Amino acid sequence: MPSHAESCLEAGLAALKQGNYYTAIANLEPLAKDQSQEKICLQAQVGLVMSYARTGEVSKAIALCQNLIANSNPQVQEWATLALEHLHKRKNQKKKSRKTNTGLASSLNPTRQQPQTAYVGADNQDHIQPLSIYWRQARRAKVWQPLRKSNVIPSRIIALLTFMALFWMCREMLKLVLGLINQILYQLPYLQPIQILYRDPSTLILGLFVILMVLSPWLLDWLLAQFSGQEELPKEKLNSYSRETLRVVQRTCQQRRWLTPKLRILPISAPMIITYGNLPRTARITVSQGLLEQLADDEIASVYALSLGQIGRWDFVVMSLVLLVTMPFYGIYQQISVWGNQHQGKMWRWPGTVLAAISYGIWCLFTGTALLNSRLRLYHNDAMSAEITGNPNGLIRALLKISIGVAHDISLKENTCWQLESLNILAPVAYQHSIVLGSTAGHLPFESFLKWENFHPYRQWFTINSCHPLMGDRIERLCQIARNWHLDTELHQTNPQQPILIKPQTFYLQIAPWLGIPLGVVFAGLIWLLWQTAYTIHWLNLKWIYDNWSFVTGCMLIGFGIGTVIRINTLFPDITPVNLQKNEHLINLLGEPSILPINSIRVRLSGKLLGRPGIGNCLAQDMILQSNQGLMKLHHIPWPGKSFNSQDLIGRQITVTGWLRRGATPWVDIQTLETQGGTKINSPHPIWSTIIAISAQAWGAYIMLTGS
Repeated sequence: MPSHAESCLEAGLAALKQGNYYTAIANLEPLAKDQSQEKICLQAQVGLVMSYARTGEVSKAIALCQNLIANSNPQVQEWATLALEHLHKRKNQKKKSRKTNTGLASSLNPTRQQPQTAYVGADNQDHIQPLSIYWRQARRAKVWQPLRKSNVIPSRIIALLTFMALFWMCREMLKLVLGLINQILYQLPYLQPIQILYRDPSTLILGLFVILMVLSPWLLDWLLAQFSGQEELPKEKLNSYSRETLRVVQRTCQQRRWLTPKLRILPISAPMIITYGNLPRTARITVSQGLLEQLADDEIASVYALSLGQIGRWDFVVMSLVLLVTMPFYGIYQQISVWGNQHQGKMWRWPGTVLAAISYGIWCLFTGTALLNSRLRLYHNDAMSAEITGNPNGLIRALLKISIGVAHDISLKENTCWQLESLNILAPVAYQHSIVLGSTAGHLPFESFLKWENFHPYRQWFTINSCHPLMGDRIERLCQIARNWHLDTELHQTNPQQPILIKPQTFYLQIAPWLGIPLGVVFAGLIWLLWQTAYTIHWLNLKWIYDNWSFVTGCMLIGFGIGTVIRINTLFPDITPVNLQKNEHLINLLGEPSILPINSIRVRLSGKLLGRPGIGNCLAQDMILQSNQGLMKLHHIPWPGKSFNSQDLIGRQITVTGWLRRGATPWVDIQTLETQGGTKINSPHPIWSTIIAISAQAWGAYIMLTGS
C-alpha cells in the first residue's frame, strides 16, 4: 500500500494534470516542506513551481526554483535554471505571459503537447533526475488518402498456425502429466494405472479451446478484475483525459457497424493498453491509469485507434485465447512467489522455488507459441491507427512515451510489476524493449538509439524470440506514412554516411549452434549413404541406420554441440582491466549501429540492482541494473546449491562485470556481481555453454550408436 505522502503526491500531480491547480497546491505544499523524504519533496516542489506559475503566483514559483538551484544534484540545478529563465521572462514581459507560461508548462510536464519537456526519473542514488526530452510535435494530416489494404491471408495463416502450436503444446504437456501420474501409480503398491489416462487427449483439448474462445471476454474480465483490479472506465473520465478518443472510437465503430467496445481501466502506474474478445461486439479495451496520465490528448486517441485496428481479425481471437490459457499459470507463479517470500523457512522455500520455476516455465512455453503472431500483427495495427486518426506522428510520440513511462515505473518500483510481464504479449510496446530505450531518453537521442534497429542488416534475426517488432522498424513505417501524406516526421532518421558492413563470417559465427543443426542433417545424409553402401557390400552391419531414422536427430544434436563449442571463446572473451568499458561509455556503445551480440563488449558498470525479491526471481528472470546512464537488463545463470543467490542483492549498490550485447533488447551477460562490502557472485555462462555443448554431442553420439 502506498504511504500517505505518496498518496498525496499522486493526488496532487493528478490534479495538476487536470488543471485543478489550487487542489494541486493544497496537496503538494505540505510535501514540499517535508525534508525527510527527499524524492517526494523534490517532486512536490516541481509540481508546485508549475501550479504557482499557472495560478499567477510567479514570485512563489521563482522562490522555489531558487531553492532547487541550491540542490546538490547538478541535473536538478540545470532544470531549475531553465524553469527560472521562463519565470523571469513571464514576470518581465506581461504581454507575452500566455506564451511564456506555455513554455514553462512544457519544460515541466511531459504530457502536454509542447516541444520541450522534462521527464523525472531516478538515478542510482534514488534521487530525482530531470531528463530533458525534445518533442518536435510534428503535425497531423487534415486530409489524407486511405492506405493500401493489406492482404489478410498471411495473417490468417499465421493465426491458424499459432492456434495449432498452442494446441500441440497443450496436448504434449497434458500427455506428459498424465503419463507421469500413471507411472507413479504403477510404481506404488496396491495401485493400478488409470486406463483412461492413456487415451489421446486431443479431442478434449480441442473442445476446451472452443469453449474458452466463446467465453474468453467474460473469463478475462473476471481474471483481470480478481488479480489486477480491473474496473469499468466511465466515458466521462476518459473524456477528461482525451476528448478526441471518444470521438475516434464512436466514429470508427459507426463506420464499421460495430457496437462500441467496453472500456476498462487498470489501476497501475505503468502505461499500457490491451484489447481482447472474440467478436467486435464482445471486444474490450483496457487501459492503465498511468497511460492516461502520461500521454497527451491526441496520443491517447492514437493508442485507442491502435487497439481498434486489432478488432475483427482472426489473430484477435487467437491472442485472446493465448492470454486466457497463459494467465492462470502466471497467476500460480505470482501467488507462489508471494506466499513463498512470506514463509522464509527452508522447509517451504525449496518446494515453493521449484513450483514457481515450473509454472513460470510453462507460462513461457505457452506464450512462446504466439510470438510470431504477436510480432507481425502490430505492423498492421500501427497502419490502422494512422489511417483512423490521420496522426502517425501522434502514435510515434505515444509509443516512445509508453517506453519512457515503463522504464520510469520499473525505476520507481525497483522491479517489473506483474501486469507488465503477464500482459506483455498484448501490450503495444514490450517492457523488455522499454528498459533501455525508455531509461536512456534524455541521455541519448531517439534517432541515435534506433540506428541499430533501422539499419543493421541482420536486425530481424534477433527478434525471433521477441513478441514485439523492433521499435525502429515500427517508427520508420509510421514515418513513411507521414511522408506519403506530405507531413513532417516526429523523428528524423538519416542514413549513415557509410553503409553498415558486417562480415558474413561474423554473423555465421553468431548463429553457429543453429547453423550446426541443418549441417547435421546434411552430415546424416552422407552417413546414410556411406553406411548403406558398407552394408550392401557386407563390410559393416549397421542396418538399423536406415531402418531407424532417429540417427538424424543424433547428427543434429552433434551439429548443435559443435557450433556451440566453436563460438564459446568469441562469445566470452577474457576480461581484463585494460579492455573494460565503464558507465560513462555506455551511451556511446548503445548508439553504435554495427555491433552484433557476438562482438562481446567487455564492461564494468556500477549502480543499483533492481528486480523481484526471493522466489519470484528464482530463475534470475528480473534482474536490472540502474545506473546514472539508465537501466540495463542483466542475464545471470544461477548455480544450483548456492546458499547466497543474486536475488539476495536486490536493492543494493553493486558493480557488474560482464559482456554487453546489442540485440533487439540490449543486455549484459554477467561474469561477476560484487557489492561494496566485497561480496561476489559469479555467473558461469561459459561453463554452462560448455556443459550444454558436451551434453548435446554425447547425447547425439549415443543416439547414433544405439539407434534409440
